[in-house]
Amino acid sequence: MSTPDLRRWWVRLAQAAGLVAMGLLTLFDLRRGAPESMAGLLLLLVRMGLAVATVPLWLPAHRLGSRLLPLAALVLACASLAVTAAILVLSDGHYLIGGSWGLAESAGLIGVVFVVARWGTPRLAPWAAVAAGLAVAALPLRAGTENLLVIFGLLQVIAAAGAAGVGLYLRVMAAGRERAIALVRAEQRTEFARDLHDFIAHHVTGIVVQAQGARFVAEQDPQRVIVALEQIERAGAETMASMRRMVGILRNPDAPPDAPLAPLAGVTELEPLLAGFNGAASAPARLHVDGDLGGLPVEVSTSAYRVVMEGLTNTRQHAPDARSVQVAVRRTPDWLLVRVADDGASPRTAPARGHGFGLIGLTERVRALGGTITAGPGVAGGWVLDAAFPLHLAVAR
Repeated sequence: MSTPDLRRWWVRLAQAAGLVAMGLLTLFDLRRGAPESMAGLLLLLVRMGLAVATVPLWLPAHRLGSRLLPLAALVLACASLAVTAAILVLSDGHYLIGGSWGLAESAGLIGVVFVVARWGTPRLAPWAAVAAGLAVAALPLRAGTENLLVIFGLLQVIAAAGAAGVGLYLRVMAAGRERAIALVRAEQRTEFARDLHDFIAHHVTGIVVQAQGARFVAEQDPQRVIVALEQIERAGAETMASMRRMVGILRNPDAPPDAPLAPLAGVTELEPLLAGFNGAASAPARLHVDGDLGGLPVEVSTSAYRVVMEGLTNTRQHAPDARSVQVAVRRTPDWLLVRVADDGASPRTAPARGHGFGLIGLTERVRALGGTITAGPGVAGGWVLDAAFPLHLAVAR
C-alpha cells in the first residue's frame, strides 16, 4: 500500500472513530438529560440538533483556505452561545436540563475548532476558533454555575486550545512540506532546462555542421550527401523527441512525463556519443578509458557524460581547425577524472568559453557533487576541459 493510500486509510479510520464517539456521547446525553417538561424537551432537541450540526463541519475533507468553513463555524458557535444564554435566562434558579450539558456538542465544537485552525482562511479562522472556544467554555453553565461546572468549562477551553494548536501545527507542517515540494520541483525544472540545453545544443550543432559539410561535398560526392542527410534526419528526430519530453515536463511538472526523470545517459554510453561526433566532424575523437566504469553513482556517471558532451560541442563550435579530440576517462578508488582536449589552433580565452549556459550549468552540476572543473588552453596548445568527481562524496549523497 502506498503512502497516500495509507494516509487516506488512517483518515477514514479517524472519521469512523469520531462518528462512533459522537454517537456514544449522544446516547449518554439522552440518557442523562431526560426532560422533565415540554420546555426541557424542546431544549434537548435543540442541543441534539447543534451536536449533529457540528458533524458536517469536522467530518468532510476541506480545502486549505476555505471561507465557507469558518463562516459556518461562526454561525454554529453563535447558535450554541444563544442556546446557552437562553437556558440561563429561562432557568430562573432551577435549570431545565439535568445531568449532562451536552457532551456530544462539546466534542463536536472541539472538532470544529480543529478543522477551522487546520483548513480555514486566515482572515476568518481565528474569529471562528475563538467563537467556538467560547461556546465550548459556556456549555457546562447550562447545567448550573457550581464550581465543578466552571472547572469543566475551563477544561473544555483547554481541550479546544489543544485542538487549535494541533490544527495549526499540522497546517504549518503542511505549508513547510508544500514549500519543500515547490523547491524540489523548481530545482527539477532547472535541471531539465539544463538537460534541454545540453542535449539539444549538442544535436543542433551536429546538424549545422553536417548541413554545412553536405553543401560543400554535394558536387564532388553525392553519396556522402545522402549519408549526411540521413545523419541529419536521425539527429533531428532525436532532438525533437528530447525537446518534446523536456518542454512537456517544464510546462507541467505535476504531470507524469513519458521520459524517465533520471538523466538520459552515463559514461557507459560515451562510445555512441563519440561515434555520432565523428560522423559529423572532421576531427576524429578518440576515447581512452582507464579503470572499470561500471557501478558509478548515477549522478557522477551522467555528469561525466555531460562534461564530454559539452567538450565535444565546444570543439565543434570554436575549433573548426582541430585535427583530433582526445577524451580520457579514468577511475581511481576515490575519483573519476574526465578530460576532453582538442588541438585546435583558433585563439580562445577561458572567459569567452565560460559565458555559455552549457559550461555554467555544467559547473553547477560538478560543484554540487563536490567536484572541480576547469577549462582553458592546454600546455601544448588547443583547449582542455578537465573535471574531477569525488566518488566517496557521491556515494554518501
